[in-house]
Amino acid sequence: MNVYDSERMADILKTQNFETADNPEGVDLVILNTCHIREKAAEKVYSDLGRLRDLKEKSSNEMVIAVAGCVAQAEGEEIMRRAPAVELVFGPQTYHRLPGLLEKVAADKAKGTPARIVDTEFPVEEKFDHLTKNASSAGPTAFLTIQEGCDKFCTFCVVPYTRGGEFSRPVDQILDEARSLAQRGVREVTLLGQNVNAYHGLNKAGGEVGLAGLIRALAEIDGLARIRYTTSHPRDMDDELIRIHGAVAQCMPYLHLPVQSGSDRVLKDMNRRHSAAHYMNLIEKIRKARPDIALSSDFIVGFPGEDDADFQETLKLVKAVGYAQAYSFKYSPRPGTPAAKAPDQVPEDVKKERLAELQALLKAQQTVFNKASEGRVLEVLFERQGKFENQIVGRSPYMQAVHVALDEPGDTKEKYFGHILPVEILAVGPNSLKGKLLTGQLNQSAA
Repeated sequence: MNVYDSERMADILKTQNFETADNPEGVDLVILNTCHIREKAAEKVYSDLGRLRDLKEKSSNEMVIAVAGCVAQAEGEEIMRRAPAVELVFGPQTYHRLPGLLEKVAADKAKGTPARIVDTEFPVEEKFDHLTKNASSAGPTAFLTIQEGCDKFCTFCVVPYTRGGEFSRPVDQILDEARSLAQRGVREVTLLGQNVNAYHGLNKAGGEVGLAGLIRALAEIDGLARIRYTTSHPRDMDDELIRIHGAVAQCMPYLHLPVQSGSDRVLKDMNRRHSAAHYMNLIEKIRKARPDIALSSDFIVGFPGEDDADFQETLKLVKAVGYAQAYSFKYSPRPGTPAAKAPDQVPEDVKKERLAELQALLKAQQTVFNKASEGRVLEVLFERQGKFENQIVGRSPYMQAVHVALDEPGDTKEKYFGHILPVEILAVGPNSLKGKLLTGQLNQSAA
């Protein structure tokens, strides 16, 4: 979602005659778009601000340093206190106001007074109403935010405090943006939301549409060949959405469904509102609807109060599911969340040990999943050049990176970008697949 937000900021700034730069040296404006989900990400902001302060002091122009995103939302005044070089702080729901905010910065500096502007309100509807229509050119894939915020209040999570309550964009607004993306060559969209499957946008008639209905509508758009969505909550994975995976060809056979823990006791303390059995029942239904689906998830180890038995329940669930890929982290206390105040915090060395064991298991499962692709022919959407001159890289339906070496001059490789082509998988690496493009297929693919 931060990638999507950053792209929209760039679109807005282009209307103000800004151009993007490859590095911060000598620029007029630097925006740090930040994440507050884990402590390490938040602390990195202050480290980067120290580096930017030094650049600003050496700069011959009037560099403006701004902080955006969820750290800005949560720590606006603290940022101003700890980083005097920052002149503008704005939250994730106010970046559409950038032109006016920058005018205020310029006006304050013209008066000879330091600019110290903080804008962290929550007008999420206003943001989407005002996003520029002059979006930048897109590649073969794009993110599309359809929902923001969360009402679940998991005890470890800052999202309800930094992104606000759940808000779903109107159906037609999303469809208009998706059509625009398709007209600019996008073949695959990933629908975004902090709780994306809680989507309940209104159509023109004022009726409520869920994520399943939205996917059906998006599948009717010419040129959109692939649809994905993230991040989901098990409590909002209803039967209609599960059926979509088997009923709509554009819905890719890959689902990210975070469980966080395999222990019911820990899940209750997390306020996840689902049990391990409920999650496993969902997995069974999903695989019945789409037998070839690949699954990924999120895990937190070392949540306050987690003991060895709880952790073993997590390992048991992982072994039962068999993931194609997963994200796993040590519990990170976030200021203002209930779990941060829990008395039974798990020691850091225990968290580290458990994380290593879990990640070893998840890595082994990913290797098994990727190894099963060897010898298969997969449809690959090519997106970009690889590390080598004649190499192109794309994604399989299962989100695997696939690289192919071409037997032709490097200056012709761009013609493959945006095409979905059959590739025979020859070998499997730690993080990608190596394949061979089947000959004579380019002219047969959809443009």
